[in-house]
Amino acid sequence: MKLSIIIVNYNVTQLLRNCLLSIQKYMEDLNYEVIVIDNASTDSSWGDLIPEFPKVHFISSENNEGFAKANNKAVQSATGEYLLILNPDTEMEGFYMKDILDFAESQSDFGCLGVRMHDANGEFLPESKRSVPDMYNSFEKLFTNFRKNNSKSYYRNDIGEFENAEVDVITGAFLLIKKDVYLKVGGFDEAYFMYGEDIDLCYTLLMNGYRNFYYGKASIFHYKGESTIKNEVYLERFYGAMQIFINKYYKESKPLQYSFLKAGLKLRHKIEKIKLK
Repeated sequence: MKLSIIIVNYNVTQLLRNCLLSIQKYMEDLNYEVIVIDNASTDSSWGDLIPEFPKVHFISSENNEGFAKANNKAVQSATGEYLLILNPDTEMEGFYMKDILDFAESQSDFGCLGVRMHDANGEFLPESKRSVPDMYNSFEKLFTNFRKNNSKSYYRNDIGEFENAEVDVITGAFLLIKKDVYLKVGGFDEAYFMYGEDIDLCYTLLMNGYRNFYYGKASIFHYKGESTIKNEVYLERFYGAMQIFINKYYKESKPLQYSFLKAGLKLRHKIEKIKLK
């Protein structure tokens, strides 16, 4: 088996159906499998997809243990040489997966790969290609709307939207990685419930000598956050994930950056909570 596609579902049955249909449409010539793990959805309609997609391996979790743990659990059932971590609120847009796999095979020390993403309005999603968070680019992201064209900031604006290039961080909405590499570095860190686990995995790959890539020649449609309610729970998980990251990587080795980022995250979290009221 060349490729195992891993999808974590939570209350987005119709989007998941569209995602699975796009896979069927554009990947018919590849040797692949699809594993869908439902993270204890309160909407049980996802079960209606089982007879519609008989070749898909569906797994039901008794509890919602988070995105990282669900992916790690599904990977245990995967038989592919490569894993494609894919969000259910995405859709494939072309017959490009073989080209992507060929590209991955051609790279030495291949870590992971992401593609160009756009939203329902056709707008490019800048999180498709990112830098590792540091004191400077995090301040830019947290507190300003300043986006300098062609700059190597948090969002890699120095890399063209349609280019292929080496980057630090790609998104977990579409993340291609060899299964043996995923297992070797420990998969997603299960300390993260949701958000931040993709940044952590990409950074872990870099620290272990692997190279990560943005593949701008292929694109996916990403509804972005359709299964997420923007409330205080969301804010706690989002900013909590960033806190886990800086605790893990900066607290001991980069105390100045740690103190700055900790204060910045706390302030931004407070601002966002006020906006909800």
